[in-house]
Amino acid sequence: MQQKGQVAGNVQIVREYATFLRVEKGMRPATCEAYQRDIEQFAEHVEGRDGLLVTAQQQDVSGFMEGLRGHGVESRSIARKLSALKGFYRWLLMDKRITHDPTVNVESPSSWKILPKSLAEGEVAEMLERTGAAAHVADADGLSLRDHAILELLYAGGLRVSEICGLHVEDLQLDSGRALVRGKGDKERIVPLGRSAVEALEQYLKLGRPELVHGAMQRALFLSVRGKPLTRQWVWEMVRAAAPRSSKASPHKLRHSCATHMVEHGADLRSVQTLLGHADIATTQVYTHVALGRLKQVHRMHHPRGKRYGARAAGE
Repeated sequence: MQQKGQVAGNVQIVREYATFLRVEKGMRPATCEAYQRDIEQFAEHVEGRDGLLVTAQQQDVSGFMEGLRGHGVESRSIARKLSALKGFYRWLLMDKRITHDPTVNVESPSSWKILPKSLAEGEVAEMLERTGAAAHVADADGLSLRDHAILELLYAGGLRVSEICGLHVEDLQLDSGRALVRGKGDKERIVPLGRSAVEALEQYLKLGRPELVHGAMQRALFLSVRGKPLTRQWVWEMVRAAAPRSSKASPHKLRHSCATHMVEHGADLRSVQTLLGHADIATTQVYTHVALGRLKQVHRMHHPRGKRYGARAAGE
């Protein structure tokens, strides 16, 4: 009976927190669900020790993380779960339901700041050239025009897949070469678009989207073959199918590629932060490490003494 009461208490408090995230913080439903799943997983761990979320101790959090590591969960995923727990316990403290935060002295995984994976510029160019060729034939269908426009927009603006799916036709200001994007927490930002992305979007709006609209008018910019807004999963699958076989591309990799290539070509971090919609510059700073790795590789390939060092390092 006590165990049932514990479970019911944990379920109720997690539901209240999910409501807080959705209503007070304005987070998207998918984000709230992800946080809720992470906290529910920790609740199961605590319940296994006959405990409650509100009475959890530091050793409970540490033990939870160690258990995840033992089951082969990636450090990035463990870090995300810890972040969800930190937010949850900050809320409990603020609401005066607890007096001590069990996550305070718990360290993140050593690879918390794992470098984002991006595509080489040649891989992105190959993908866009392939879809562009299909979109520029005389009898190109609406799907080809749509897919090419999505890929150009993902790379040009560094958009998240949820932001792509949430775009409305009226969000585009193609005469000015920009788009209004709603990011996490419904925060709006203006994203500049290059000529290639603008041209792809113009063609899609003129020739592609009218072919996909069925019945009632949809505000969504990108539509399915049935005239409905696209899902995030569908966009992921489209990007995978369009990419070179060896690249293992994804919408998120295109976002990272946009930022990485900009930094490599001299963009300052504040500009990249604004483009991507990062709340904290620290999130953007990871791209300096990515660019530094690329710089070292170029130095070894092209600097006279850099070549010699590379040869010695390779044992040549």
